Amino acid sequence: MIKPAVFCMTLLPMALVAATVQARPAPVPLAKATLVRSDGSPSGKVILAKRDGHLLLDLALTGLTPGEHGIHFHAVGTCEGPNFTSAGGHLNPEGHQHGLLNPMGSHLGDLPNFIADAQGNAKTQIDLDQLPAKLLPQIFDADGTAIVVHASTDDYKTDPSGNSGGRIACGVLRKP
Repeated sequence: MIKPAVFCMTLLPMALVAATVQARPAPVPLAKATLVRSDGSPSGKVILAKRDGHLLLDLALTGLTPGEHGIHFHAVGTCEGPNFTSAGGHLNPEGHQHGLLNPMGSHLGDLPNFIADAQGNAKTQIDLDQLPAKLLPQIFDADGTAIVVHASTDDYKTDPSGNSGGRIACGVLRKP
């Protein structure tokens, strides 16, 4: 016969482990963008989502050159090719200088680089440091917001765009 005290001491550690290991909630999509290249061909999708009070970008891109690329939120929700200048500059309502490493503070549109694999595909998630209350009103303002992929790596400090090269893909963020 199993004594109740021994039985409880055996189950207690398992119950504590089960209580501390919880599945993370699924991200809630807030905006989606279908990106196109300068010739109008599709380049993939980006989803802006919220999970546990934090924002993230889910990237699924194709047709890129292999290697590291800069990506930014741009101030205008328009993507007219071939060079997507219609998207305006980086999302920067506070007038900061460019760069995540800039001691003066970064643009709201500055994002971490991502890497396209040898086949030119990128499937990754980027955690955003911006607070939802600060970023979301800017994303969904009257003229909208574009997300732009650049040809090169963002150096995180050179104003105005981190020497990240030409704009090679663009999509407008829209509520789902």
